[in-house]
Amino acid sequence: MFTGSYVALVTPMFDDGQIDYPALRELVEFHIQQGTHGIVSVGTTGESATLPFDEHIEVVKQTVAAAAGRTKIIAGSGANSTSEAIFLSEQMADLGVDGFLSVVPYYNKPQQKGMIAHFEAVADATDLPVLLYNVPGRTVADMLPETVAELAKHPKIVGLKDATGDIARLKATQAVVDDDFVLLSGDDGTSCEFLCEGGHGVISVTANVVPAAIAQMCEAALAGDNARCRELNASIEKLHSALFIEPNPVIPKWALYKMGMM
Repeated sequence: MFTGSYVALVTPMFDDGQIDYPALRELVEFHIQQGTHGIVSVGTTGESATLPFDEHIEVVKQTVAAAAGRTKIIAGSGANSTSEAIFLSEQMADLGVDGFLSVVPYYNKPQQKGMIAHFEAVADATDLPVLLYNVPGRTVADMLPETVAELAKHPKIVGLKDATGDIARLKATQAVVDDDFVLLSGDDGTSCEFLCEGGHGVISVTANVVPAAIAQMCEAALAGDNARCRELNASIEKLHSALFIEPNPVIPKWALYKMGMM
């Protein structure tokens, strides 16, 4: 369902903090032309935690319009409040998105049973597919493979963005979910090995800057050509690190500014 390279798209802004919608449309076009397989709109890199609801929804709406059906759009709809996550999903359900990305509730430090209750409520409230998003480095709470397996029983929960950067965690998750449960890397530094170990794709920050390379990495791995995947990754390995010398999305936005993209 969701395989290949999905860019964790930045949200371009003017100096006064207003959304730069013309630049957003240009970025969407850039990714389509460069072969990106899909776009995640207003996830972590798109500043979901700080955009007001009206801007969050409008950015997704404009992204869908710019894509015009030429690539898949996943909307970030996560929140640390279950009711807010449901609200966002409901508000964006009719915009033309292909699914939602919902993060483990941050700051609240839910236990595993709390995560199950939260995500089941979110999935019950939509007819669209939901991707779970585990990023303990930002949320503090870590969703365990057994919890993922329980949530995978829900018909609307179709996959996981795993940003732990732990290949052992990938293997542990693979052992408890069906082969068609989508596993996407959310950590660029380990995304190559994630793909070579059977991951279905990536949600990539690095793809903001070198979308073609990330798309080709995914295509190589999914075709069984791990050597080519590793070769491509080696050519951009330093970039993976450089883009995170400041908290995301500071450096990707700076890089795109230097590239004349925003």
